[in-house]
Amino acid sequence: MNNPFSQLGDLKKMRDQAMKIQKELQGEEVRVEKNGVEILISGDQKIKEIKVNGKGDNDIKEAVNEAIKKSQEVAARKLASMQGGLGGLLGQ
Repeated sequence: MNNPFSQLGDLKKMRDQAMKIQKELQGEEVRVEKNGVEILISGDQKIKEIKVNGKGDNDIKEAVNEAIKKSQEVAARKLASMQGGLGGLLGQ
């Protein structure tokens, strides 16, 4: 007999692992310098700093972070609407 609750433990392990990876990504940083523009971004895709010709610009940083957040929300909605979400994992 297929017990759908046995898969909940695996699902929790996957969730815990994903959360651990996300936390680790927050600590990573990537710096790119090109054509007078310098960007510092965290591994979880949050812009930490933008400089143009040596000058910081918080307005650009905030706009880029908002654009990234909205694109991630679009991706999350697409993934949630895919067939075989939690119902598929639980055998429903």
